[in-house]
Amino acid sequence: MGESVFAERTVQNLLDTDFYKLTMMQAVLHNYPNAEVEWEMRCRNGEDLRPYLAEIRHQIERLEDLQISADQVKFLEKIPFLKPDFIRFLSLFRFNLRHVFTGIEDGQLSIRLRGPWLHVILFEIPLLSIISEVRNRYRYRDVILEQAREQLYRKLDWLGSNASSEELAGLQVADFGTRRRFSYRVQEEMVHVMQREFPGHFVGTSNVHLAREYGLRPIGTMAHEWLMAHQQLGPRLIDSQKAALDCWVREYRGELGIALTDCINMDAFLGDFDLYFAKLFDGLRHDSGDPFAWAEKAIAHYQALGIDPRSKTLVFSDGLNFRKSLELHRALQGRINASFGIGTNLTCDIPGVEPMNIVIKMTACNGQPVAKISDAPGKTQCRDEQFVAYLKHVFRVSEPN
Repeated sequence: MGESVFAERTVQNLLDTDFYKLTMMQAVLHNYPNAEVEWEMRCRNGEDLRPYLAEIRHQIERLEDLQISADQVKFLEKIPFLKPDFIRFLSLFRFNLRHVFTGIEDGQLSIRLRGPWLHVILFEIPLLSIISEVRNRYRYRDVILEQAREQLYRKLDWLGSNASSEELAGLQVADFGTRRRFSYRVQEEMVHVMQREFPGHFVGTSNVHLAREYGLRPIGTMAHEWLMAHQQLGPRLIDSQKAALDCWVREYRGELGIALTDCINMDAFLGDFDLYFAKLFDGLRHDSGDPFAWAEKAIAHYQALGIDPRSKTLVFSDGLNFRKSLELHRALQGRINASFGIGTNLTCDIPGVEPMNIVIKMTACNGQPVAKISDAPGKTQCRDEQFVAYLKHVFRVSEPN
């Protein structure tokens, strides 16, 4: 028997989450402590998850046991931009299950969140990893850790034989795979192997717990929810992206300077990303649409503003694998800095295993709808079609042909 891919718990502790959840949570604490939000889960490929409801509920209930430890607090205290009041708040924080609603709706597993943004923000990543791991425990009982490890070795071998050392120079790869990981143990093993076998190129992980365990840099800034919430927090809808970016700058004073561009779409984002923001932010993150076309738009935008693109960084995080990362790296080398966050292809790439396609997205803030449109068809998420139409009208988003 090989080593089991399943740990006793699906979520290890409070830090077994993506770093951007903590960075946004601090900003929420300081700026919007009373904002009320709603979230809902969506399975994009319509997979029937109903058989796993009882076990998913059991694992969600176990989240109530989690609290931050003294050693974890010490780790967070070493991160200069995490403030003492936020770390104190985290040490008091507990998951409150009265904000979580699970059941069957329209023949599908339904999970909704409702409550103060500050108290529901940490649910998203643990819930996604619970759903993914519980489903995989039922569907792929016989998978062993060695299969995941061998698959990663094959990819690293491919990279070594398809790229020269000159081409690999400057290639930066990070683990962004918490939310749809096959299991916690698989993600841990992938991080361990990458750190050992890909030194100088593996720059960190979005998972705060694993960053602490392996002495890595936790990576992350903001997610879509930050920009989406501002659609109902800012003064006017047309100013919502500016309000979100401005608040972030005031909170972090030059730290965590990677902005996410596809809450509406890249064109709408660049319309707001003027010289002020372009100088204040270190770079941009891609999460939907054609990454090559997106990168060209970013480079052209910096050049038009008189900024040397080589002083900025593009972070790619949409459905990446090693092959696509290498192609992008080749195309951009010497023109602009780039780094690559590989998610599902790192933590749920096992022969014979079909990864999940699930998301949990904010649907309302302060009782009003919010939406993400993105640069890719099919990624739009909002319960209110009229609001989506209004958002597209305000930001002049044309429908793709």
